[in-house]
Amino acid sequence: MALHEQCLGATDEWFTPPHVFDALGCTFDMDVAHPGAPFAPWVPARAVLTKEEDGLLHPWRGFVWMNAPFGGRNGLQPWLDKFFAHCDGIALAPDRTSAPWWQEYAPRADAVLFVRKKIRFLRRDGSEGKSPAQGTTLMALGRRGCAALENAKLSGLGALFGRAR
Repeated sequence: MALHEQCLGATDEWFTPPHVFDALGCTFDMDVAHPGAPFAPWVPARAVLTKEEDGLLHPWRGFVWMNAPFGGRNGLQPWLDKFFAHCDGIALAPDRTSAPWWQEYAPRADAVLFVRKKIRFLRRDGSEGKSPAQGTTLMALGRRGCAALENAKLSGLGALFGRAR
């Protein structure tokens, strides 16, 4: 789940649509910010941490998917801190290339995929929402993350930058 503060509406919960996971072509060991089974059953993760469980408070294991709440200014930073300390997975983030947090983390990723077309995130009821004002990047750490971003590139999801691991 993610807070997309520039998406208009009464909620801050916006879920990654299935086509992103189809393009990645992988299964995650854990989704560390999952909205709950009824809201996103298409996320290919063996285990989940929900909003109520707060993924920042629990240990992560294996290959993780992270579409964390973006929050207000620098709200994503604690999630990225934990993601980069974990070193194995894919994180979804806005492509705010001039933001200090983006410039700190993106160069540390093993690979970064700039999603070609703005993602139309899903609402809690499963309907398609508006696209956020900015685009989206997927940052990968580890061999499996790099392979999944390569799959996504080959599927036409976006442009890939980075090094193979």
